[in-house]
Amino acid sequence: MAHLPQVKITATYMRGGTSKGVFFRLQDLPERCQVPGEARDRLFMRVIGSPDPYSAQIDGMGGATSSTSKCVILSKSSQPEHDVDYLYGQVSIDKAFVDWSGNCGNLSTAAGAFAIHAGLVDAARIPENGTCVVRIWQANIQKTIIAHVPVTAGQVQETGDFELDGVTFPAAEIVLEFLDPSDDGEEGGSMFPTGNLVDDLEVPADVVEGGTLKATMITAGIPTIFVNAEDIGYQGTELREAINGDPAQLARFEQIRIAGALRMGLIKTAEEAATRQHTPKIAFVSPPKDYRTSSGKEVKAGEVDLLVRALSMGKLHHAMMGTCAVAIGTAAAIPGTLVNIAAGGGEREAVRFGHPSGTLRVGAQAKRVDGQWTVTKAVMSRSARILMEGWVRVPGGSF
Repeated sequence: MAHLPQVKITATYMRGGTSKGVFFRLQDLPERCQVPGEARDRLFMRVIGSPDPYSAQIDGMGGATSSTSKCVILSKSSQPEHDVDYLYGQVSIDKAFVDWSGNCGNLSTAAGAFAIHAGLVDAARIPENGTCVVRIWQANIQKTIIAHVPVTAGQVQETGDFELDGVTFPAAEIVLEFLDPSDDGEEGGSMFPTGNLVDDLEVPADVVEGGTLKATMITAGIPTIFVNAEDIGYQGTELREAINGDPAQLARFEQIRIAGALRMGLIKTAEEAATRQHTPKIAFVSPPKDYRTSSGKEVKAGEVDLLVRALSMGKLHHAMMGTCAVAIGTAAAIPGTLVNIAAGGGEREAVRFGHPSGTLRVGAQAKRVDGQWTVTKAVMSRSARILMEGWVRVPGGSF
């Protein structure tokens, strides 16, 4: 019996924020994978180790969580005034598909650093010491991200004393600016697709009593559905174990997500949600309360403006997705949203929220133009680090 040898492809394994992913330069991919399509999807699934009925991704680079089942492609930018094009694929763990419908805010941090590491930024724009401003075109959502990457001796500075809750060790701080992060929508809608800051979302009667739920649905950073924790029987202090081990509750969250996706116009039928797991996100908010994080650290109510828990790919996230943090900051800046109300109401340009691993501060500048809310940018700090570089190997014939 003939056996095909493994194929080796130049790749870099990176942490960005509270996520990890396998990074590729477009030019290093096999030729048939340099364009969107089945070959690329099959390659990325095999790299990560999906689909895996055991949900472990043992035979791949994935870590069996939504935070670690990711691939990224970078290339010289096709857009004027940008350095790189950044394309992100969220690989399903147990199903055979790659979701290209949104961005990863955490890996946006690593995209800026990788662009320099990979020689994709003009050398003339990289200082010997200081900060390199990397202009990123986020190709999934057609938006601009500015990464302020520290540089020492002409190289990306990766070590430092910046601490990020959800990441064990300190590193160098990278500041991200998400410019005009509101999504115009696939059908040209507004930041609030329904036109309302708060909607009565109709959900199946077995989801909540009465079959309606107050919801803020926003497309900023990533399409997100916010509901009140108390309306679905939670405190807002929950950790992963309280939700992820309960299939009935996860199914309930998915029903809310499907109802919101339909109302936002992101899908036309409920069945479409099965192949759009990455977006929209579903999150629940609460006014501040004391709680203990997953690492055992105490967070006092006075240290945060509100509490937020969010689900990614059907499971409660261990910290907070970067794109969802943009949605939180944007919604908090707009008086009348559920996020703003949970934070105490009023106008604000920054918010610190509590998540399962600790706290995070995100800023957003929102204003009303011609009766419509718009946000000019959202800002937050993360960190990134190369974990391994060289080649990733996949069995021949698998893509």
